[in-house]
Amino acid sequence: MSILTHGFDRPFDGAERPARLSTARKAQLKRIALRALAVLSMGSVLTALIALKTAIYVWHLHA
Repeated sequence: MSILTHGFDRPFDGAERPARLSTARKAQLKRIALRALAVLSMGSVLTALIALKTAIYVWHLHA
């Protein structure tokens, strides 16, 4: 059903609230998020080190 033709006085079917998460599920999602953040930050540090090493190499090459 289109949002344009749906009455605003009736709730839209897709707007129902999802079921609440259990505390165990929240803890699991938090652990996954922290691991993903750690992997991303390690990747960014590795990328910065590679860029720094490349910049030093290029600087010495032209000196």
